[in-house]
Amino acid sequence: MELKIIYFDFPFWRAEVARIPLFLADIKFEDYRIKREEFPYIKENGKMSDGTIIPFTQLPVLVIDGLSIAQTGAIARICGKISGFYPDDLIEAGKVDQIIDTATDINLLIRPSMREQDVSKRKLMRQELSKNDLPKYFGYLENLLSEDCEWFADNKMTIADIALWRLMGWLKSGFLDDIPSDITDKFEKLSRLFSAVNNNSGIKKWVSKTYK
Repeated sequence: MELKIIYFDFPFWRAEVARIPLFLADIKFEDYRIKREEFPYIKENGKMSDGTIIPFTQLPVLVIDGLSIAQTGAIARICGKISGFYPDDLIEAGKVDQIIDTATDINLLIRPSMREQDVSKRKLMRQELSKNDLPKYFGYLENLLSEDCEWFADNKMTIADIALWRLMGWLKSGFLDDIPSDITDKFEKLSRLFSAVNNNSGIKKWVSKTYK
């Protein structure tokens, strides 16, 4: 099976939730990172210049033996199943899926502010997010973690934990002006999860290899 993950050269959770499980399981894949100047062609043509189909003209895309699969959740589940980071049990799988979908919800909350060109408007949007929606959603996630296990499902690290680790890392990085980098710090169980993933030896190798 030939695998190729197409995304920008950026450690965003939507791509990392697919890249990292394959890396941790020592499964060979092509980690294709497009340049920004390549993206307008994709948006206009629905494919890359080499003919690779990009469904919905969005990234990431997973290519399996020449077949393109789109959408973060679908890609994450496939890579999770291949690598062993997605549960076989139906209920445990559901627990994982709800985290991936909630990470997407949080992403969608932030996206309008990323597209806003007016600096003052963007600042107000992010201040409102930081005061209301983001703490609310992270509170929901906090409540899904138990006191005696750091993981969301299956009593071990899954793609759900990897997704939240990277989403939290994005916020902690300070990349998003006017969203406090410590916005998730008050959530003790989420912070415990973040540390557990961050201290995983395989994760450390991936970070050392790919993060700039």
